[in-house]
Amino acid sequence: MPTIELINVVKSYGTGSTEVLALRGINFTANNGELIAIMGPSGSGKTTLLSIIGGLIRPTAGTVKLNNVDLGDLSMPELDELRLTTIGFVFQSLNLIPSLTALENVELPMLANDVDFGSAKRKAMDLLGIVDLDDRAHHKPGELSGGEQQRVAIAAALANDPPIILADEPTGNLDSKNTRNLMTYFRRLSREFNKAVIVVTHDPLVATSSDYICTIRDGLIESKVQPSEFEHSSEMGYSDYFRHRIQEIDEFIETLELRLRRGEISGKEYAQLLEEYTIIRKVLVGELSKLGNIEFAQRF
Repeated sequence: MPTIELINVVKSYGTGSTEVLALRGINFTANNGELIAIMGPSGSGKTTLLSIIGGLIRPTAGTVKLNNVDLGDLSMPELDELRLTTIGFVFQSLNLIPSLTALENVELPMLANDVDFGSAKRKAMDLLGIVDLDDRAHHKPGELSGGEQQRVAIAAALANDPPIILADEPTGNLDSKNTRNLMTYFRRLSREFNKAVIVVTHDPLVATSSDYICTIRDGLIESKVQPSEFEHSSEMGYSDYFRHRIQEIDEFIETLELRLRRGEISGKEYAQLLEEYTIIRKVLVGELSKLGNIEFAQRF
């Protein structure tokens, strides 16, 4: 029995002429011990799919099962309880509490699950040891690097020993070195701890580190293949995908500048987003070069 099973899942937003179909009949499975990267263009339905798997939003139609439990049969309190015990979330925004230490951030999910303080503290230290941060246990997020903060988020996601880990763009703010380090921990979670790990990403380093790449386009699953098969199984192979993503990023940066001039975003927001997408762009250009597209990569 799959750990995660989606059957004919549809998700729509709006009604009538304003209705938008984000997912158009998704069928998807994942098992314990698998690390799956979900890739696709902006607006393809990646985050909606992850949110439905995590029980954060309900589908318009179709069935979602986690460990053979149909989420559609659960009340909101039951769904909250399932999320607390069955799913560990790792987001790009981290969701760490700035005023708490790394240790306290990892303890928090256990205390919410009525684990006694002493046991929570001991397990939190063990989890920080798994991600090689036991020596940073008493530092607050602002005193940690971006990569260290993401590792704290992974430790917190493991706090209640959930069988499922869901990560949404967890490497978006990291350079290639820290991305590789973070993927080492995700691989450990799937292989050593036998968890189903699902990572929504645009990052080729994440994709090539996974067991399977699941490509979604226009709300439909296009393919689910091993990284070595991806180039030949998709209409858009690695090279085309990287070029397409670079062009998307360039367009996004242009809209950022326009939004700044219009006063729609602050200078601080502009600087943060520009830095984030510049890092992503640099990684993609580097990957193009590795694939032999040196001349094309130099144009970017």
